[in-house]
Amino acid sequence: MKCPKCGIDDDKVLDSRAVREGAAIRRRRECSACMHRFTTYEEIDRDEVQVVKHNGSREPFDRQKIDKAIRQACGKRSVSDEQIRSMIDRVVAGIEGDEVESAAIAELVMKELHAVDDVAYIRFASVYRKFTDVAQFLSAITEIARK
Repeated sequence: MKCPKCGIDDDKVLDSRAVREGAAIRRRRECSACMHRFTTYEEIDRDEVQVVKHNGSREPFDRQKIDKAIRQACGKRSVSDEQIRSMIDRVVAGIEGDEVESAAIAELVMKELHAVDDVAYIRFASVYRKFTDVAQFLSAITEIARK
């Protein structure tokens, strides 16, 4: 691991611990050259999973896309970074097999958002389900209000 301060790749690990319910490892490191301390995180890499898109094309799974979508949906809402990371971890953990349809990933994201923030859920659902008019919004909001 290269030191963010001096760029030397000689460091020692001072402390390691599981974070985010065991989904990642937090490591506190110290550079051997400049003694700068920094933190790194390790998490499960799902690169081997292929996502099957609506049009039939395939692309490698990208955790950052889920992160971006959830953060956009939760924008200016009272959802903490920790809640967002936990949602992402649960979505990634819910992915099974070597191939997964993008629709299945979107359903996992909507389930997580629905449990945390209804407005974020509506924002995500409106894009994913391609709402075209106010009636579709009202239908989704009515469905949430019933629950």
